[in-house]
Amino acid sequence: MEFKGVKKILVLKLRLIGDVLLTVPVIKALKGAFPEANVSVLVNSGTKEMLTLNPLIDEIIVFERGVKSGSFTGRVGGELRLLKGLRGRGFDMTVDLTSGDRPALLGFMTGARYRLGFDPAGKGFAGKKHLYTHLAKRPKLKHVVLRDLSLLEAFGIGRNGLSVDIYTPPSVEALVDRVLKEAGCSEAPFVHVHPTASEFYKCWTDEGMARVMDAIQDAGLRAVVTSGPDIRELDKVASIISLMRTRPVDLSGRISLKGLAALSRRAALFFGVDTAPMHIAAAVGTPVVALFGPSGAFDWGPWDNAENSRPGASFGGDGEASIQSPYTGLGGVQTSGAHTIIQRGWECVPCGKKGCKGSGKSDCLTDLKAEEVMGVIRERLALAPKAAPLREALKF
Repeated sequence: MEFKGVKKILVLKLRLIGDVLLTVPVIKALKGAFPEANVSVLVNSGTKEMLTLNPLIDEIIVFERGVKSGSFTGRVGGELRLLKGLRGRGFDMTVDLTSGDRPALLGFMTGARYRLGFDPAGKGFAGKKHLYTHLAKRPKLKHVVLRDLSLLEAFGIGRNGLSVDIYTPPSVEALVDRVLKEAGCSEAPFVHVHPTASEFYKCWTDEGMARVMDAIQDAGLRAVVTSGPDIRELDKVASIISLMRTRPVDLSGRISLKGLAALSRRAALFFGVDTAPMHIAAAVGTPVVALFGPSGAFDWGPWDNAENSRPGASFGGDGEASIQSPYTGLGGVQTSGAHTIIQRGWECVPCGKKGCKGSGKSDCLTDLKAEEVMGVIRERLALAPKAAPLREALKF
């Protein structure tokens, strides 16, 4: 399908941090198809750092999420200002990767000649599908990187590289180097551990995390712990550390999103749960061991740039029910390149629910044992170049 006169493109991704980072291959595809076009991306506040400094992006527009929770007058005023700003930019094409009602309306109101999106299939308000000029069928059982790309591919816009890239400024790199030096980790290999998520149904037990971090440090590596700045996450890290025999490097709440990228880049391994820092670590090429509960690994597993971006990478499955992802199972322990997911292979996994029976806790996570988790970590560290000095110790 031919698109003519496309000089300005708006990509709409009003989702969470990890979702925004994983849109990078879409940006690459658009720049490959329209090399002279300016590409803008509309994202939620708090997610912008995933895309800043990316040379393929000309502008990042932030939707202030606080607008949603303010007064009615404030919300309306904020959205009208946003809409006026978008319309004034004269976009020729919008690509809606959010699929919500708000981005559908925003894309339509820009007045863009071409408006691409997934068919809402009856979801959302009546007539929503008529806000788009090009509708693609939403694929099932597909990794989010491939799912987003399939929207473009439905209309003849091919891939232009599958790597997920994140860029960090020299100031952040220097800050992380200084912090690690002060903690005595500038030379010794360490494991970056991120045990928390904004949604606690994705978190493992404090006891399990404590035992695994003790085992990591018993093997001669340091455990460097991070978390988000929310008080609930800080309290959870404090609880985990209180159960440990050894003392990790506690950087919880102190590292920015860009800083997490710089920190993971220096680590021998990332160990954590299904959350944005997992995707950040994978993007900088650090081996990942991640604990998954009710989420689908096939669509949200860490993306291996080296393995999945190589020419001819195939994800199998031609039928609608087939899984097109580096992770082809619905549960169990799975590996893609340098990354391994640990998940129960129960029939109910993945359920996509926020905990079992409304409890906010996921039995499929709490059932995981520290010994089996450490076994996988030991195997991955044995292959990690930065852990080479400790090969013998890792055989414990």
